[in-house]
Amino acid sequence: MSNQNERNTALLTHLSGFLGAVFPFGSIIGPLILWSANKDKGEFLQENSREAVNFNISYTLYLVILGMFMFPFAFGSFFNYLKNIDDWDHLDFHFGFGSLFGFASVATIISVITVLRYILIIVAAVKASRGETYNYPLTINFIK
Repeated sequence: MSNQNERNTALLTHLSGFLGAVFPFGSIIGPLILWSANKDKGEFLQENSREAVNFNISYTLYLVILGMFMFPFAFGSFFNYLKNIDDWDHLDFHFGFGSLFGFASVATIISVITVLRYILIIVAAVKASRGETYNYPLTINFIK
């Protein structure tokens, strides 16, 4: 069992994942700083900090990959339209339904994943406050 100080620090480590909503890469930097400052202070704190760091790095990686899928949808119709322009004085921009549907689909998936991420962070923080270690799903173990 962990002491109250370790539980509070583990709770803060999980909640520091919310820094990504305010600062670019804050969801990685916050838990990483707390993990590096506390990695030698007990097994419970080390496990929770490592889980928080690995989850936030994995989540960021997944978002980058999904973001890369958005580019063809967002810019595919635009560049296809530009190559077929005959009269540059009268431009009429429109996106095809396929591109709009694809872009909206990927954007919806990213939004759902973001909401799930926030829920998982809250669940992990509650478990840490109770003295339990939470293992995030679909997490790549970058730090072992």
